[in-house]
Amino acid sequence: MSRGPKFREPKTSQGKGGRGPTANWPGGWGGGGRGGDDQPSYGERLRRYRLGLLLALSSVVMLFVSFTTAYVVRKAGAVWDPARNDYVSNWMPLHLPLEILLINTFILLLSSTTLEFARRRAAEDVALAPIADIPGIQVHHNRALPWLWTTVLLGLGFLGGQAHAWRVLERFNPSFALNASTSFFFILTGVHAVHLLGGVLALLYAGITNWLHKPPETRRMVIDVASWYWHFMGVLWLYIFGLLYFAR
Repeated sequence: MSRGPKFREPKTSQGKGGRGPTANWPGGWGGGGRGGDDQPSYGERLRRYRLGLLLALSSVVMLFVSFTTAYVVRKAGAVWDPARNDYVSNWMPLHLPLEILLINTFILLLSSTTLEFARRRAAEDVALAPIADIPGIQVHHNRALPWLWTTVLLGLGFLGGQAHAWRVLERFNPSFALNASTSFFFILTGVHAVHLLGGVLALLYAGITNWLHKPPETRRMVIDVASWYWHFMGVLWLYIFGLLYFAR
């Protein structure tokens, strides 16, 4: 009895569908940290980092809400004046260095624009990373870095401008330690500057990931989360500036 032709049964690949054209191809083996069966995918990790940032920012919001409440209550407070036999306000109006603060505001808003360019370029770097190793295809790496370093310089420029505003305010208000309005200015702007410095450090880490041989996904996640944080700091500064100007 003759036997019919033998057919080899196709083997099913493990993981994400077998080996792609390159080692970094999405879904292939050696996915360059893009996630596998035992670890969350790149998109899932990014969503987790964003959620963690939103939770952290909620505490920042509550902190500045408490500062605002204390500012408004202290401004509306009064002390007893025996000469007038009445309660009078001892709040001294604050003379802001408006020109310096306006320049600082422009620098911070400009830095948000450059960081948004960096965020989009970083996302494009991740999208093009899988085909970078295919022969005959030329991909420009690290297109986000120029915009990233520009943002870092602008952020440091904003912090330097704030330090200059503090020196000017102190020079024209010798009794600033006894002036409640000046003290609130230093508290509000100082705490904001410390939080913004944290964003600068995060951007510096994103910039050096190239020298640390990190995958482009790492840089994209750091820049993406830092951009959300940076934009929030920009909006928060506009709120602080408006509070200090209109409620002085």
